[in-house]
Amino acid sequence: MNFDEFVALLSKIKNIELPAESSHFKMVPPTRKAFAQYSDEQLKNAKRAGVLALFYPNNSNETKFVLMLRKTYKGVHSAQVSFPGGKKESQDKNLEETALRETFEEVGVPIPDIKVVRPLSQVFIPPSNFCVKPFVGFMDKMPTFIKEESEVEEIIEVKLSDLMNDTNLISKTIKTSYSANIEVPAFNLNGFTVWGATAMMLSEVKDIITTLT
Repeated sequence: MNFDEFVALLSKIKNIELPAESSHFKMVPPTRKAFAQYSDEQLKNAKRAGVLALFYPNNSNETKFVLMLRKTYKGVHSAQVSFPGGKKESQDKNLEETALRETFEEVGVPIPDIKVVRPLSQVFIPPSNFCVKPFVGFMDKMPTFIKEESEVEEIIEVKLSDLMNDTNLISKTIKTSYSANIEVPAFNLNGFTVWGATAMMLSEVKDIITTLT
């Protein structure tokens, strides 16, 4: 999608009713859907995190967004593709501030360069007990990314048109924290398999844009 066309959608995105679970459930494995409803108590006790879906133009004025491949480590989200973002810290006033701070720390985008449009629907991640709030933001120019070497293996720049292309919806058998091998719905983006919470958030982005175009 042309970036000028994308920017024109932003005022509509600010006011649209979010599809939330109807989008999220498209990227939940069938065997997990029965367990995808969580109690108020679980959500209340979850740790909080904020992530940013950051959109920007490339040199050809195509709309792109940034993901990142996390380093391999001893943890639930090792070597997974995600949005920039992370855990809310005591100095953060809110989750939007968390998402912006983490984006600067992980991929080097200065906070003043980012315009936040709105929050999206939260996603609860049971294996790590995190409730994650995504935000949509954009820049008027192409960023200069600087990856945080200790946390980020690779910065992944994705064309929005690739997200919108249904041929990039796939099914993949992977090893998860709750199953040795499970078939999951996923996006194939730039050769990376994007599944789990990030895929759920991307599904909502995709459905919102589809509704408006």
